[in-house]
Amino acid sequence: MLPPAARLAARRLLGLASASASEAAGRRLASSPIAAAGYSAAASRSSVSSTRPFSTALNYHLDSPENKPDMKWEFSEANMKKVNEILPHYPSNYKQSGIIPLLDLAQQQHGGWVPVAAMDAIAKIVEVAPIRVYEVATFYTMFNRTKVGKYHLLVCGTTPCMIRGSREIEDTLLEHLGVKRNEVTSDGLFSVGEMECMGCCVNAPMIAVADYSKGSEGYTYNYYEDLTPKRVVEIVEMLRRGETPPRGTQHPERKNSGPAGGNTTLHGEPKPPPCRDLDAC
Repeated sequence: MLPPAARLAARRLLGLASASASEAAGRRLASSPIAAAGYSAAASRSSVSSTRPFSTALNYHLDSPENKPDMKWEFSEANMKKVNEILPHYPSNYKQSGIIPLLDLAQQQHGGWVPVAAMDAIAKIVEVAPIRVYEVATFYTMFNRTKVGKYHLLVCGTTPCMIRGSREIEDTLLEHLGVKRNEVTSDGLFSVGEMECMGCCVNAPMIAVADYSKGSEGYTYNYYEDLTPKRVVEIVEMLRRGETPPRGTQHPERKNSGPAGGNTTLHGEPKPPPCRDLDAC
């Protein structure tokens, strides 16, 4: 009897084979208008069950014209200098420790996502089998393996932000941009995703904006906090015009994570702790 992991892999491969067979059958039937109509109706009825789950899609690579292993990819001259600065941070016999920073650099250079050809190039640099780079790129959600917008907007979906209205923020973004989550706008400028806890719960709700519009040299990653639906649309439109919105809290009465209106305590130097000379007690 096969182990559970092998059985799961077999079921997934069978699902892919079944989907491919259905598509091939549809192409064969397309020559007949009646048959094609029948196939189209059947396909629409089974579209939900034949679609691969999102978690499965994360673990697979399917070649496309813009993302396949035989494409030529290499770091730019400027980024190759950065590669040579990164690798000496690790022991010479542990070059693979540099996979994460090199993937990050490749993502910045390639407009916000990492094609499989870039992963292969990194594998050669750190002298490991390509699978070792694929393992890292598919494990960490910070690495995008499909196209994103020049401005990749990430909405925090953790509980404090959700309680403070992050779902309304995301719905506003999607409606304003006319996309679904993880889709890219037709002009290539924006995409919207979700990430978990950005570590600034006191300023919930918030988004992070990864700006790939200026390449790796001008790459920025900024937080925008204390958001309202109206304010998040204003931020999007500022980015569209090429402006730089003020990062951090968007609340007019707050400074960083301090209370609205200023501090109510700690107006002066705090008193030192009392003497703890136990012998004097």
